[in-house]
Amino acid sequence: MSEQPGAPEANTAVENHTAAPEQPAPLTPEEAAALRTRAAERDKFLDLLKRERADFENYQKRNQRDREQERKYMYGPFVRDLLPVFDNLQRATGAAKQAGETGPLVKGVDMVQTQFLELLKRYGVTPIDAQGKPFDPNLHEAVVHQPAPGQPPDTVIQVLEQGFMNQDRVLRPAKVVVSKAD
Repeated sequence: MSEQPGAPEANTAVENHTAAPEQPAPLTPEEAAALRTRAAERDKFLDLLKRERADFENYQKRNQRDREQERKYMYGPFVRDLLPVFDNLQRATGAAKQAGETGPLVKGVDMVQTQFLELLKRYGVTPIDAQGKPFDPNLHEAVVHQPAPGQPPDTVIQVLEQGFMNQDRVLRPAKVVVSKAD
């Protein structure tokens, strides 16, 4: 056969060498035991990591709920300290009306009282409507029980001191007079 330069060789076999994967050497019993021990430690630490992660996520959720609760009720102590001012305004208006006074001072005090209630409402504080309602020990504090003809027993017949709610919590229960059975 004559070989020409640049001509492909005829009948050249391309050898495809693929290396067979090497088989790892068998483990000695000591190495196998050490490997099992390390795998058990790994599993233990992985489990610990998962529990710690879950605990931290629960902590974050609980902390978020606590902050939201704190924000929701943060004005409660301040408002509780202001309620005696409202009570005095209410007493002044009531005493003036009872004396038959209707002058500008009585109207001014009544306007301040109304403005005070509107301000409280903006911060989630609302009065408890007790007059004529069934007595509820969660909302009312019974100061006196007295017979009241025409009223069913355990009905609020007079409000002595206005109660207030802060969102869904009782800030101060209403002090009331409750009817009793004859």
